[in-house]
Amino acid sequence: MKIYPLNTGNFKLDGGAMFGVVPKSLWQKTNPADANNMCSWAMRCLLIEDGDRLMIIDNGMGNKQDDKFFGYYYLFGDDTLTGNLKKLGFHPDDVTDVFLTHLHFDHCGGGIQWNADRTKFEATFKNATYWSNSMHWKWATEPNAREKASFLKENIIPMMELGQLKFIDKEGFNYFDILMVNGHTDAQMIPHIKYKGKTLVFMADLLPSVGHIPLAYVMGYDTRPLITLEEKGKFLKEAADKEYVLFLEHDIDNQCCTVQHTEKGVRLKDTFRLDECFG
Repeated sequence: MKIYPLNTGNFKLDGGAMFGVVPKSLWQKTNPADANNMCSWAMRCLLIEDGDRLMIIDNGMGNKQDDKFFGYYYLFGDDTLTGNLKKLGFHPDDVTDVFLTHLHFDHCGGGIQWNADRTKFEATFKNATYWSNSMHWKWATEPNAREKASFLKENIIPMMELGQLKFIDKEGFNYFDILMVNGHTDAQMIPHIKYKGKTLVFMADLLPSVGHIPLAYVMGYDTRPLITLEEKGKFLKEAADKEYVLFLEHDIDNQCCTVQHTEKGVRLKDTFRLDECFG
């Protein structure tokens, strides 16, 4: 097995929204904001090469929407999903599996694209199975008013219409262990991957960045922040006890980190690139 980080692009989100009730005077120490109060974030995915399988975990925002939509998110940098995939020596047609932690637009939008003449949508990875779970699929396709803007039909429905969608809870998915969490959104999936003698955890939106490690640092986007507190607290204790390597999807500066127990609770231990940990 080989694992690669795959950055699909960078964007900006309001710092207050990303840190909820935590004052700016505190969160700006780890995530400085620009003049518009916007902080920079990555959309960093994971590529797993294992025998004849090539799996992507999440796939970024994509490029289907109009300029007005993208104008809200201040996209920047040269990273793209297919561009960086090709830099690693792969073609989109090589991908066999697309695992989606959840269906918010910045995690699943890259999996569906316009066809050549922009008359219909097609799969970015035409030979891949797209993996979600039935509970989250129902949540995303019958969205509540608070989350509706994050679940875009053009990102989601084509996966099923194209016949490429499967649910892990109905298909006996056993490629890696999965932690289900419900604070950010219903039935978000957190992969736990055994790799070179360690457990690598793809953090998705349970822990967007190292700045979110203290328990109270919970996103305003989370639908059930008190549940996030409980889920994050339990996970971070386990991560410190078992020395998990945490792969950070949204941290603009840090690919990976570890955590440790301190007198103030679980806190950051080390940050590093994936290749620095695993070679």
